[in-house]
Amino acid sequence: MPGSWLNMAEIELSALGRDLPYRVGDRATLERHVRTWQHRRNTAAIRADWQFTPKDARIKLRKPYPTMEG
Repeated sequence: MPGSWLNMAEIELSALGRDLPYRVGDRATLERHVRTWQHRRNTAAIRADWQFTPKDARIKLRKPYPTMEG
C-alpha cells in the first residue's frame, strides 16, 4: 500500500481548502461548496501520484529506521 488512509485524507482536505472561496458565509453555503467540490473530484477520478517508493524510503530513512539483520 503506497500511502495510508490518513495521508489520503490530509491530501483531500488540503485540496478542498485550496478550492474553497476565502470566506464562506454560512453552513448551508459551505455544504453546497463541499458537495460541488466532491462531485467534481469524484467525476474527475482524481488519484494520488505516490512518488516516494519503498526503495526510496529505505535509502532516505536508513538512519531513523535501521533494519534488523540476523
